[in-house]
Amino acid sequence: QVQLVESGGGSVQAGGSLRLSCAASGYSNSRGCMGWFRQAPGKEREGVALVYTSGGRTYYADSVNGRFTISQDNAKNTVYLQMDGLKFEDTAMYYCAAGARFCSFLVRSWTYWGQGTQVTVSS
Repeated sequence: QVQLVESGGGSVQAGGSLRLSCAASGYSNSRGCMGWFRQAPGKEREGVALVYTSGGRTYYADSVNGRFTISQDNAKNTVYLQMDGLKFEDTAMYYCAAGARFCSFLVRSWTYWGQGTQVTVSS
Protein backbone atom coordinates (compact mmCIF):
# COMPACT_ATOMS: atom_id res chain seq x y z
CA GLN A 1 0.00 0.00 0.00
CA VAL A 2 1.40 3.34 -1.05
CA GLN A 3 1.71 5.93 1.66
CA LEU A 4 3.02 9.47 1.42
CA VAL A 5 3.64 11.30 4.68
CA GLU A 6 4.39 15.00 4.68
CA SER A 7 6.05 16.89 7.51
CA GLY A 8 7.72 20.21 8.17
CA GLY A 9 4.83 22.61 7.87
CA GLY A 10 4.21 25.36 10.36
CA SER A 11 3.76 29.07 10.92
CA VAL A 12 6.37 31.58 9.82
CA GLN A 13 6.63 35.28 9.18
CA ALA A 14 6.91 36.65 5.70
CA GLY A 15 10.45 36.35 4.42
CA GLY A 16 11.10 33.24 6.46
CA SER A 17 11.87 29.69 5.41
CA LEU A 18 10.47 26.20 5.87
CA ARG A 19 11.53 22.80 4.64
CA LEU A 20 8.88 20.22 3.85
CA SER A 21 9.58 16.49 3.65
CA CYS A 22 7.61 13.71 1.99
CA ALA A 23 8.45 10.15 2.97
CA ALA A 24 7.13 7.51 0.58
CA SER A 25 6.48 3.92 1.55
CA GLY A 26 5.18 1.07 -0.58
CA TYR A 27 6.27 3.06 -3.60
CA SER A 28 9.57 3.34 -5.35
CA ASN A 29 10.41 6.88 -6.29
CA SER A 30 13.22 5.65 -8.46
CA ARG A 31 11.16 6.28 -11.57
CA GLY A 32 8.57 8.68 -12.79
CA CYS A 33 7.84 11.97 -11.16
CA MET A 34 7.10 13.24 -7.68
CA GLY A 35 5.77 16.62 -6.81
CA TRP A 36 4.43 19.17 -4.40
CA PHE A 37 1.05 20.81 -4.75
CA ARG A 38 -0.82 23.26 -2.58
CA GLN A 39 -4.37 24.30 -1.93
CA ALA A 40 -5.48 27.49 -0.25
CA PRO A 41 -8.98 27.85 1.21
CA GLY A 42 -11.51 28.44 -1.52
CA LYS A 43 -9.01 27.79 -4.28
CA GLU A 44 -8.19 24.85 -6.51
CA ARG A 45 -5.21 22.65 -5.88
CA GLU A 46 -2.20 23.84 -7.87
CA GLY A 47 1.21 22.46 -8.71
CA VAL A 48 4.21 24.01 -7.02
CA ALA A 49 7.29 21.96 -7.87
CA LEU A 50 7.98 18.67 -9.64
CA VAL A 51 11.03 16.44 -10.00
CA TYR A 52 11.87 13.53 -12.26
CA THR A 53 13.20 11.00 -9.78
CA SER A 54 15.52 9.53 -12.40
CA GLY A 55 17.77 12.32 -13.56
CA GLY A 56 16.53 15.01 -11.22
CA ARG A 57 15.05 17.45 -13.73
CA THR A 58 12.85 19.95 -11.93
CA TYR A 59 9.92 22.18 -12.77
CA TYR A 60 8.49 25.10 -10.83
CA ALA A 61 5.36 27.17 -10.92
CA ASP A 62 6.08 30.77 -11.89
CA SER A 63 4.83 31.96 -8.50
CA VAL A 64 7.57 30.09 -6.62
CA ASN A 65 10.41 29.94 -9.14
CA GLY A 66 13.59 31.27 -7.56
CA ARG A 67 12.25 30.92 -4.02
CA PHE A 68 11.42 27.20 -3.69
CA THR A 69 13.71 24.24 -4.35
CA ILE A 70 12.60 20.64 -4.76
CA SER A 71 15.10 17.87 -4.10
CA GLN A 72 15.11 14.15 -3.45
CA ASP A 73 16.94 11.43 -1.61
CA ASN A 74 16.20 8.21 -3.47
CA ALA A 75 17.96 6.11 -0.83
CA LYS A 76 15.44 7.38 1.73
CA ASN A 77 12.50 7.49 -0.68
CA THR A 78 12.02 11.09 0.38
CA VAL A 79 11.33 14.31 -1.50
CA TYR A 80 11.92 17.74 0.00
CA LEU A 81 10.66 21.25 -0.67
CA GLN A 82 12.86 24.05 0.59
CA MET A 83 10.81 27.23 0.75
CA ASP A 84 12.65 30.51 1.15
CA GLY A 85 11.39 34.06 0.97
CA LEU A 86 7.91 32.96 1.98
CA LYS A 87 5.04 35.29 1.20
CA PHE A 88 1.57 35.61 2.68
CA GLU A 89 0.14 34.18 -0.54
CA ASP A 90 2.12 30.97 -0.01
CA THR A 91 -0.25 30.11 2.84
CA ALA A 92 -1.91 26.79 1.99
CA MET A 93 -2.08 23.10 2.69
CA TYR A 94 0.85 21.49 0.92
CA TYR A 95 0.50 18.01 -0.53
CA CYS A 96 3.03 15.52 -1.77
CA ALA A 97 2.07 13.59 -4.90
CA ALA A 98 3.40 10.52 -6.69
CA GLY A 99 2.42 8.09 -9.39
CA ALA A 100 2.67 10.34 -12.41
CA ARG A 101 4.75 8.76 -15.11
CA PHE A 102 5.52 12.17 -16.54
CA CYS A 103 5.86 15.41 -14.66
CA SER A 104 2.73 17.47 -15.04
CA PHE A 105 1.08 20.27 -13.10
CA LEU A 106 -2.31 18.74 -13.90
CA VAL A 107 -3.80 17.35 -10.71
CA ARG A 108 -5.54 14.51 -12.58
CA SER A 109 -2.16 13.15 -13.70
CA TRP A 110 -1.33 11.99 -10.19
CA THR A 111 -2.36 8.77 -8.49
CA TYR A 112 -1.13 9.04 -4.92
CA TRP A 113 -1.52 11.90 -2.46
CA GLY A 114 -0.39 12.56 1.07
CA GLN A 115 -2.62 14.00 3.78
CA GLY A 116 -0.98 17.39 3.58
CA THR A 117 0.93 19.71 5.88
CA GLN A 118 -0.21 23.25 6.66
CA VAL A 119 1.98 26.24 5.89
CA THR A 120 0.88 29.58 7.29
CA VAL A 121 2.75 32.77 6.48
CA SER A 122 1.96 35.91 8.42
CA SER A 123 2.59 39.29 6.88
